[in-house]
Amino acid sequence: MSREDLKTSKTKTQSMINETIPTVSLSPFFIDDDEADSKERVTETIRRACEAYGFFQIVDHGVPLHLTRRALQLSRAFFARSYEDKLMSKPVQGSRSPLPAGYARQPVQSADKNEYLLMFSPESGFNVYPSNPPQFREVMEELFHTLSKTSSVVEGILNKSMGLPCDALHEFNKDRGCDFMTALHYFPATVSENNGISQHEDGNFFTFVFQDDVGGLEVLKDNEWIPIVPDEGAIVSTSATSSRF
Repeated sequence: MSREDLKTSKTKTQSMINETIPTVSLSPFFIDDDEADSKERVTETIRRACEAYGFFQIVDHGVPLHLTRRALQLSRAFFARSYEDKLMSKPVQGSRSPLPAGYARQPVQSADKNEYLLMFSPESGFNVYPSNPPQFREVMEELFHTLSKTSSVVEGILNKSMGLPCDALHEFNKDRGCDFMTALHYFPATVSENNGISQHEDGNFFTFVFQDDVGGLEVLKDNEWIPIVPDEGAIVSTSATSSRF
């Protein structure tokens, strides 16, 4: 490779590092008397973001900052407990949940290096909550309900941005019994292993992600990985239009 080729490659990579996904305020959808054209601008911005990236970040989304902070604190406290303690929240054998609800760790031979606690709707009866740390269940159930309200707003925006008939996505996904929330803990990197989770595409229509201050989330655009710098209070939203992370 010539020096010119090296320079071109480096410049392109640096440009992608400096690039980031769009951040969109959803405030027009949470203010009853806001003008309709503000909602149209938000919808158009999200449409363009989905076409270009398959991702966008949302702020002013109706999820209180103190709630996401507390959820992250409690998740960190839970994952800091001994493996034996965490196994007390393992999935119930014979449960009819769509996915095993409760605590699990990726197999040793897996390329993914993480552990997680998966939760469904509080009304599902599937969840296995830890007794410690205290308030874990209460905070996670409040977060689930709050995120569900925000997801309905985003679902409506995506419905309109795709030019679908009114409430088409809502009717298609009317049974929300498969909606789930996962607390994830990625193990520290080592000299030989620095992969919390392999690149992948989610199978659901859209996903919400909020990061702690460590970060690590990247999205793929034009065969280049773009890091998503943690922004406290912002929620990263993926779209099934074209998202890999």
